[in-house]
Amino acid sequence: MGSKPHLKSSRRKRANVEAHGFRDRQDVREYLKGHEEIAFIRVAYPDILGELRDQMFPLIGKKSRLEVLDRFFDNGIGIDGSSVTGFREGVNESDLRFMPEARTFRPLPWAYEGKTLSFSDGSAIAGYPVWREAMIFGHILDPEGRPFGGDSRHVLKKFLEEKRGDTFTDFKVGPEFEFYFFFDKDRPTVTDTGTYHIGGSFGEIRKEVQMLFPDLGWECDHHEVGPGQHEVDLEYGDAMDMADRVALIKYALKRVAKSHGIYASFMPKPMNGEAGSGMHVHQSLWNGSNNLFSDKRARFGISRLARKYIAGLIAHGRPLAFLCNQYVNSYKRLVPNHEAPTRLVWGSQNRSAYVRVPEDGGRIELRSPDPSLNPWLGFTGMLAAGMAGVEEDLFVPNPVSENVFQTDEKAVRRAMYGNRREQYRWELPANLGEAIDAFRESEVMEYALGRHMVDALIREKTLEWESFCSHVTDYETDHYLPRL
Repeated sequence: MGSKPHLKSSRRKRANVEAHGFRDRQDVREYLKGHEEIAFIRVAYPDILGELRDQMFPLIGKKSRLEVLDRFFDNGIGIDGSSVTGFREGVNESDLRFMPEARTFRPLPWAYEGKTLSFSDGSAIAGYPVWREAMIFGHILDPEGRPFGGDSRHVLKKFLEEKRGDTFTDFKVGPEFEFYFFFDKDRPTVTDTGTYHIGGSFGEIRKEVQMLFPDLGWECDHHEVGPGQHEVDLEYGDAMDMADRVALIKYALKRVAKSHGIYASFMPKPMNGEAGSGMHVHQSLWNGSNNLFSDKRARFGISRLARKYIAGLIAHGRPLAFLCNQYVNSYKRLVPNHEAPTRLVWGSQNRSAYVRVPEDGGRIELRSPDPSLNPWLGFTGMLAAGMAGVEEDLFVPNPVSENVFQTDEKAVRRAMYGNRREQYRWELPANLGEAIDAFRESEVMEYALGRHMVDALIREKTLEWESFCSHVTDYETDHYLPRL
């Protein structure tokens, strides 16, 4: 089996898998000694849907900064789990504790400036307070000091540790995600009339974020198909670090866009009649420096292991959709005759396929996810589905070269499976309700995520689906009220 770089071009370089240059607490202490302007640490952690929650930890007070920092690393900071989506249901069992992970410490590049306060007697507080912050991720513990089952980062970390070994040492992913800029957050007012690689406005925001965070492993950026739609692509890297990066980039894009007076939206389908936003995820398994998905002698340049991994993604594609497309709105993007996939097929260079093998081989691209996903749980689910194909030695359907939206279903399925009786499901779920049902029945996803996370996700998403089904929309009022 050959070793082929997991690259989009020969110029593409391997992303730095170190988090942000900090290895441990001592590195953080040394940095803060010379950066007095950092007055707060922004404690960041995801709820079960991947939305970042944060809390500020001050490095100011009576004690020295380093004493305060040591207390933070020793004791962490308390969390009210009953107030976080999917964490705890009752206030009587709500106490949780965030423990920081030093290697994720990151000084944020912007400064904050306070306002001068004036009083009725004519006096004022002189000067403008100016400060900076740092961000840090970590893990969450229950009152007994055990890893908490609702911690998305722990779910991915634990599953990676369990699966690493004889088959692979590293799971690498390279996301490329799309998003829109709108003039405000209340309605999708387009910011330009550009299209794919043509024109557009506010492209400097993409550049500004890359300049502010140059070490995140940028591949490229460009205007996308929709008016006001943009894309940024990342070089491949360790799945755990990449999930943290995805969350940070979305946070940075929103913040920088706000400074320009506009709103960055990662909603999968924000407008009727315009392109939806996806987050295609390139994936490969490695053993040290050897790319296990690469085989230069094989068709499409991918190994037997990669093909079995693809079979797992297809066989478990319906429950995986629950993690990769987690909102009602997600399924407005996954409709036929657009670039977003709906059929569970794979092929080389076929952009109508669910799984695509790029022309340079050595990796596979899952095209169904959207940027609203929880990246930690999404990457967990992708690896779980792919490895189920490897470990269960699943049948690999034949690749499809035709546009599956314009080809007869029977002809495509015959090309994929021949006369084989046992066949995988043909389509991704049509809506969130179908995805919930598929996820509920999946032993593969339950094993990967754990019982707490599975129950919490199903509970949260069932409420969303039932609310949507009973909600009278503007469409119904506009079309039915005058006629019925």
